[in-house]
Amino acid sequence: MDLKPVYNIAEICAQLGVTEAILSPGSRCAPLTVAFARHKDIRCRTITDERSAAFIGMGIAQKTKRPTVLVCTSGSAAYNYAPAIAEAYFQQIPLIVITADRPPEWIDQLDGQTIRQQNIYGQHIKKSYQLPVDLENENSEWHAYRTVSEAVNLANQLPFGPVHLNIPFREPFYPAPGEEAEYDTNIKVTNHVKSITDLPHIEWVRISEEWKKFKRILIVGGQDYANEALKAPLSKIIKDQKIPVVGDIISNLHGIEDVIKRSDLFLGQDKPGLHESMQPELLVTFGKSTISKNLKLLLRKYKPLEHWHIQPSGYVADTYQSLSKVIPVNPVTFFKKIAEREHQESFGNQKQENFFYIWQIEERKAQRQTNTFFPYESWGEFECIKETIQQLPAGSHLHLANSMAVRYANYAGLEKPDVEVFANRGTSGIDGSNSTTVGHCLSSDHLNILITGDLAFFYDRNAFWHNYKMPNLRILLLNNHAGGIFRIINGPSKLPELEEFFETKQQLNAKLLAQEYGFEYLNCDKKTKFKNYLKSFLEDDGIPKIMEIETNSATNTEILKTFKQTYKDLK
Repeated sequence: MDLKPVYNIAEICAQLGVTEAILSPGSRCAPLTVAFARHKDIRCRTITDERSAAFIGMGIAQKTKRPTVLVCTSGSAAYNYAPAIAEAYFQQIPLIVITADRPPEWIDQLDGQTIRQQNIYGQHIKKSYQLPVDLENENSEWHAYRTVSEAVNLANQLPFGPVHLNIPFREPFYPAPGEEAEYDTNIKVTNHVKSITDLPHIEWVRISEEWKKFKRILIVGGQDYANEALKAPLSKIIKDQKIPVVGDIISNLHGIEDVIKRSDLFLGQDKPGLHESMQPELLVTFGKSTISKNLKLLLRKYKPLEHWHIQPSGYVADTYQSLSKVIPVNPVTFFKKIAEREHQESFGNQKQENFFYIWQIEERKAQRQTNTFFPYESWGEFECIKETIQQLPAGSHLHLANSMAVRYANYAGLEKPDVEVFANRGTSGIDGSNSTTVGHCLSSDHLNILITGDLAFFYDRNAFWHNYKMPNLRILLLNNHAGGIFRIINGPSKLPELEEFFETKQQLNAKLLAQEYGFEYLNCDKKTKFKNYLKSFLEDDGIPKIMEIETNSATNTEILKTFKQTYKDLK
């Protein structure tokens, strides 16, 4: 077999800006492994567990904002990529997923490691491509190169996302001993020029005229990267036009003064008339998902007259069942126009000011509750998360696992503007939080702090099963030896099957895992220990660390219920 066409797949990826690849060991993928491992411009790492490998690759792509290549062998290995691919699809993270396959004549013939791999990721991929099995004739080679260029370009087009290349190989597919990998550096590569979308002047005029009609405008930001360019226009809109801007912890809007951070807390109360008074006439959204179920319930019940969503391209979800206009521009462009154009025209809108102060009053009340409720007499997870978030070093990255970790952090609120937040909220599963954080550690020098529960942590323990150092990794492990969220949810919390079939009690701790992988291990079962350990835990001293907080699930539930009730009792 002539391996040069396979080597050129790596060359095309490199010429189109790919610099990182995660390879999982296998035989059928050997030509691809050699192609990427020997390429001087692509940094390769090997991760054995494909599920973990895919999330690590996703974490790298999330941090670098450039596509990462994933390579695996045929059969079930490809299926193990699926959870991370779905997460990347909904978070709009670029991945180049390359799966080796058996030749077509052996599909469905009970051959080893052979499944139906074409379109294996269904509708959770931007596009799947099947390369020809014979790359040794001129037309097949041309077709393969064109396809690889198209795939990499598509992953890089807004909205970003994963693409899949399935490549069948016939034996033999190993290079001969001493054979060098040769790449055609002058190979024909198709570049896709990125465009900047804007609207014609007449459309901005129309938007401006419509904007003036509304007396109660609300802006909601969903999950997104931290974006310094958004701060000035949104700050100006808040200050000059008195428009409330809501953004929970994964929106990364916490660096903007007067942003509403704790809507999930104050919208969860039954104060007469409060929800009706918070109904906007115009809802403007940008970004992806929100954590707050209470915000979604409010805006679905008390629907705005109009809902505008700001997004340059791609499918737009109707989360609040009121979508009326999609404006295909970058949110920075939109809010700059609004901030510049609307200042004088909107100033003095009394209804808008009253609407703004309703949101602000509740936000400040919620913040006061968070600041005064702790320290609490009982030891629990919530207080640990609040204290940790308050002490995060400047420039660090905060990673939040799903279930209670991300919810506690959202209630606590983040006040440090130079800390960026990441969470797997595309599918909101517990799988992959460790691995995604590891991907960040491997691609940056930032201190990465993961706050996770025990089920998510132990479910993804293979994240650490590799040969790469992670001196910038810190894990705050909340171990209540159960799935504590099921005590919070009304349905399962009242069932006799709660402890055995929902919480799934387990007795593990992380001490032996820490020893196995060379992590410093700190075990906290008392509040006094936690305060003593926290400074050491967050110190950037080049040692990966796990601080395990062992608490009681029932106590954690009681603390959270008391926190919410105390808030409701505030005047």
